[in-house]
Amino acid sequence: MRSIFHLLVIATLAASLIGCNRQPPVKADSTESPSAAVPDKQAAVPNKQVPEPKIVVPAGTRLRVALTDTVSSDKSRPGDSFTGVLAEPVVIDGETALEKGTEVRGFVVDAKGSGRVKGRAVLQLTLTQIVRAGHSLKISTKPYSAIAESTKKRDAAIIGGGAGIGAAIGALAGGGKGALIGAGVGGGAGTGTVLATKGKEIRYSPETRIPFTLASSVEI
Repeated sequence: MRSIFHLLVIATLAASLIGCNRQPPVKADSTESPSAAVPDKQAAVPNKQVPEPKIVVPAGTRLRVALTDTVSSDKSRPGDSFTGVLAEPVVIDGETALEKGTEVRGFVVDAKGSGRVKGRAVLQLTLTQIVRAGHSLKISTKPYSAIAESTKKRDAAIIGGGAGIGAAIGALAGGGKGALIGAGVGGGAGTGTVLATKGKEIRYSPETRIPFTLASSVEI
C-alpha cells in the first residue's frame, strides 16, 4: 500500500510540474509573433529632417544686378517697378548664398528729367525682393542714385559761339559799334539755343549693370 501511495504522490508532483512548464497554445489565425505585438518605439518616431543652416548675408554686401527692364529719368515715374538678375553670385565665407541669375525686383524711388535752363536729370532706384525657387524674400538696399552729366561747358560753347557770330555780322554791318550790337544779338541767340535744348537724360537699357548695397542683413 505504501508503495502505491508513494507512486501516486510522485505522479501528482510530476503532473503539476508538467502543467507549470506548459505554455498557452498559439491561436491558429494569429500571424504575428509575440515580439511583433510589442510596438517599436524607434519605428513609431517619424524621421525628422534636420533643416539646413541658413546663410546670413550681412548689411553692406554688394549686389551686382543686370537689368531686364528699361528705366530712364524722362520716361520712368516714382513707384514704377523693374526687374533684374544677379550678374555675379553672392558668396559668404566660401559658400554661395545667391547664385548668378537669381531674379531681383525693385522700384523707382525718384525720376526727374533734365531742365531746359538748369537742373540735371536724376534717377534713383532700390531693390525690394529676391526671388528664389518661386518664393520671394524681402530685402532692403540703399538707393542707387544717378545724376546726368553737367552741360555747362556745352552751354558756354553755344553762347560763346553765338556771340562770335553776332560780332562778325555786326562788324560787317557797321564797324566797331555794329560789332558790339552784333555781339549782344549773337549772345541772345546763343542763350536761346540753350533754353531750347534739354540736358542729358539717364537711360538704362536691359543688361545694364547696376551695383546695389544691402541696407540690412538677410537670411537666405
